Amino acid sequence: MALLDVGVMFVAVAAAGAVASRLGQSVIPAYILVGTLLGQYVLGRLSLPVVGTAYVPETEFISLGAELGIVFLLFFLGLEFNLERLLARRGPIGTAGTIDLANFGVGLVLGWLVFGAFLPAFLIAGIVYISSSAVITKSLIDLGWIANDEAEPLLGTLVYEDLFIAVYLAVASALVLGGGDVAAAAADVGIAVGFILVLLAAVRFGTPAFDRLVATDNMEFVALRAVAAVVFVAGAALALGVSEAVAAFFVGMAFSATGRVHDIETILEPVRDVFAAVFFFWIGLVTDPALFADVAALVALAVVVTTPTKAVTGYFAGRAFDLDARRSTRVGLGMTTRGEFSLIIATVAVSGAEAGSFDPALAATINAFAVAYVLVMAVLGTTLMSYSAPFESLATSWLGRDVSDGSGASG
Repeated sequence: MALLDVGVMFVAVAAAGAVASRLGQSVIPAYILVGTLLGQYVLGRLSLPVVGTAYVPETEFISLGAELGIVFLLFFLGLEFNLERLLARRGPIGTAGTIDLANFGVGLVLGWLVFGAFLPAFLIAGIVYISSSAVITKSLIDLGWIANDEAEPLLGTLVYEDLFIAVYLAVASALVLGGGDVAAAAADVGIAVGFILVLLAAVRFGTPAFDRLVATDNMEFVALRAVAAVVFVAGAALALGVSEAVAAFFVGMAFSATGRVHDIETILEPVRDVFAAVFFFWIGLVTDPALFADVAALVALAVVVTTPTKAVTGYFAGRAFDLDARRSTRVGLGMTTRGEFSLIIATVAVSGAEAGSFDPALAATINAFAVAYVLVMAVLGTTLMSYSAPFESLATSWLGRDVSDGSGASG
């Protein structure tokens, strides 16, 4: 039956992806929704004629596939971040990213007001802070903005966020697994930071070794060696109590300096997409939608508070790159989209509950909030980008055309 369960899962995500694509929406909410519908909390509560109670269970393959989805998502993100190029544009990226950090503070205050404790507030802050690199990049391509001036501040701010979130995930994992006691988790945080420093050294000085690793004309070996490196390092990190996502991100950065980035992306992109779909399906599978009612007020509050704050900080991020009001407005609207990384942060709470170091009821609440929040913000963010014209006109009329669009702007 395990193989049949996996088959049902892949049929479901394939159909959901096709429907979402036809509607012009991100596939992420579609994968989550179909996982929720087929899981124990919806289909499992129904008694069907002939077959009785039937649903897709959380099998070991689905759980491991979800973990691989996280690993490959972050690995590919790392592939986009060449350290030398980042250092060359560190000025405007640093300014835009620092402005964007205000959203983390907003999330921290929001989480503290709701939960009255540091650790859940810290997790909520990360969930509402981080924008979706995958959804935003896809929207840039679909809308034809990828060659426009607004693409650079959008991608630059995402780079800053992802570097920040790599450290954040390591600290959050250590705190959650340490039961929220900062002093007790200090050793784990130290190990996590030490592991990150080792990975940074590998990124900075290990290019020749990574070049040799994939120095072959056999594409099968390129794929196998890249997968071996990222999965092994991610597994080692997890064994040390460090986030596997963080490790995968830095392995991707290490490969980004080699001459085989295009080959690795071409070969492994379908693998990434398959396991990413499993990850989002799994998120829906382990989420009880009955909890959505309990977090509805928090989700509504978070949407109302964090949508404008992201739009405003995104606007000023565009200004940091010397864009005019119209282009900066596009940056602000684009940054409102949340997605995969908010869900990855939620899995930290779930993992802590499974390890017995985090309150299971609180973990379920945070996970339900993250899923509902992402469902709303992924749709809202992509819609705002698609229908940006009225907001652009409003911003232009209020703030004027005091900076030129730039020669790269085409739409």
